[in-house]
Amino acid sequence: MSKQITVRLPDDLVDFMDELVATDKATSRASVVARAMERERRRELAARDLAVLSEHGGYDDLEGLAPAAAGTVLDLD
Repeated sequence: MSKQITVRLPDDLVDFMDELVATDKATSRASVVARAMERERRRELAARDLAVLSEHGGYDDLEGLAPAAAGTVLDLD
């Protein structure tokens, strides 16, 4: 299920989206916005996780998590 919304964006961002679509790096403006929102959601969740880990600390079993995650390539398509 999806909802249709209207957003107002600066010209340079719309031009960038149009370039992504024109060069087949995105299927539509909507897909660019959806990918950006998914990235923002993941960033927000990661920030919450970091806050919890920072507050409670002491998780020795997660010692290598940050270096391992830093080297992980994300498939964003």
